[in-house]
Amino acid sequence: MADKIYPIAHAKIGTQDGFRLPRAFSRDYPHLVNASGYIEVLSDNTFLIRLDTKEKENADETESLMLSLFLDFLMKDAMKNPEKLVSYTKEMSDEMDDLLADVELD
Repeated sequence: MADKIYPIAHAKIGTQDGFRLPRAFSRDYPHLVNASGYIEVLSDNTFLIRLDTKEKENADETESLMLSLFLDFLMKDAMKNPEKLVSYTKEMSDEMDDLLADVELD
C-alpha cells in the first residue's frame, strides 16, 4: 500500500458538492479515476473512502446477469411444468434452518 498523501479541495459539481483531487493522483492510480464508492465518516474531520474498481463492477454485472438468466430459466420451467412445483412446507424450512445453523455470512 502506498504512503502518498494528496491534498484535496472543495469543488462544486453541478448542484452537488465534491472534492477535487490533484492530477498526480490520477497519474499514480489511473485505475481508480473512474471508480465510484462510498464515504464512511469516522469523526468530524476524518473520513474513509471505499472505492469500487471497474473489475469489481464488471464481476458484479456478470454475476447479476447470470442470476437473472437463471431465475428467468426457473420461471419459464415453472410455467411450462406447473405439475413439478412443490409447496414449501414448514418441514422444508426447518431442514434449511438446521443446515444453515452454523453458517456465518460476511
